[in-house]
Amino acid sequence: MEKAFKNEIKSQFPYLCNSKILLAVSGGVDSVVLTHLCKRAKLDLSLAHCNFNLRDKESKADEEFVANLAKEMQAELFVENFDTVKYAKDNKLSTQMAARELRYQWFEELRLKHRFDFILTAHHANDNLETFFINLIRGTGLEGLSGINVDSNYIIRPLLKFSRKEIEAFAIANTIEWKEDSTNASTKYLRNKIRHDLVPILEEMNPQFLDTFLKTQSHLKENEQLVEDYLSLLYPKIVEKTDYGYSLDINYLKKIPNKAAVLYQLLKSFGFTEWNDVYHLLDAQPGKMVFSTSHRLVKDRDYLLLTEIDETEDKIYEISKDEDFVMLPMGTFSFLEVADIDEKVSNCIYVNPDKLEFPLKVRKWQQGDIFYPFGMKGKKKLSDFFKNKKLSLPQKENSWLLCSGEKIVWVVNQRADRRFSITSPDQKIIKITFSL
Repeated sequence: MEKAFKNEIKSQFPYLCNSKILLAVSGGVDSVVLTHLCKRAKLDLSLAHCNFNLRDKESKADEEFVANLAKEMQAELFVENFDTVKYAKDNKLSTQMAARELRYQWFEELRLKHRFDFILTAHHANDNLETFFINLIRGTGLEGLSGINVDSNYIIRPLLKFSRKEIEAFAIANTIEWKEDSTNASTKYLRNKIRHDLVPILEEMNPQFLDTFLKTQSHLKENEQLVEDYLSLLYPKIVEKTDYGYSLDINYLKKIPNKAAVLYQLLKSFGFTEWNDVYHLLDAQPGKMVFSTSHRLVKDRDYLLLTEIDETEDKIYEISKDEDFVMLPMGTFSFLEVADIDEKVSNCIYVNPDKLEFPLKVRKWQQGDIFYPFGMKGKKKLSDFFKNKKLSLPQKENSWLLCSGEKIVWVVNQRADRRFSITSPDQKIIKITFSL
């Protein structure tokens, strides 16, 4: 296996030979063997061990074992202790997911702080197989079936082509000790149930099952790449970035084959789960919506409009009288006294400060809002003003108002209210500018 590993490094990861590497070590056979193999390959290695404090004395024994391994390898060691149970409870996660988040967050902190080039983990072929079945059981797209990536960002998994049997055989043949996690024997976890109950049945039916699985998964990865290449051609014809999110061209979507599959690939990263409702939006009435936990998809005439769910909808921001420059979540307001009115542009207005009631308020528009549009006679409902401008629902919802008391001073970047305009040359002039 040592020769095969060195060949794998040489052919697939030659850059590791001149890199500063952080290797994640639990104390289990996989990470311990990877440590020995990297040392024999003369890689520049430091070790990182997470103590999740989930197995009392066993967790402490693992930490001590890894400390001794680091001394044997003459490698720098980083250790972090986590209150995993508390983190899981505070973030409403399973213990396993909490441990995963804590682990990778800490690895990234170490990488940045100590300038490691790459992080190595000891995922192997059996991990890939188990992940495949987990995703299959829970429901997934093609990317979930194509398995663990051999590299993603700064994380490298050089053992993915090797089986658990090969790794254990190498450890035994070289009298390498490791620590066995007692929870690995429990089938209360889905991964362990697949490992101990499902996989042995499949291997009984086909002793070469793991090899045939890896070949099949390789084909799935190739198909996934084909899909990505196809989408890269379609993307600029369907999707347009907007001020509020993205718009998807419905008419173009309807012309292409497998439009539902394309829509899924375009939107899968935004958290949607009710996919039939998403697909039905193509033929729904304007105004129909579908929500995920973080985003909303709206049917608007010839487009599907994708926006983030707005957490500032009910918030009101105040601007005091003496503030010349105010940064708010939606953008920045500046207030400047000027002598004359320059050329008018959409992102600024000129007002009479004596008519302003402080603190000014910045809020989203609401149904029933009325203002007196500059350049027009009479008053107008904002809903009618938006309708005449043919604004989409997201554009309406992302419209902010600058208000004086209950009066609207400015529909920001759209139209000023004439009640605050300059009516005589001897009045003071305040120029209000808004910028993103």
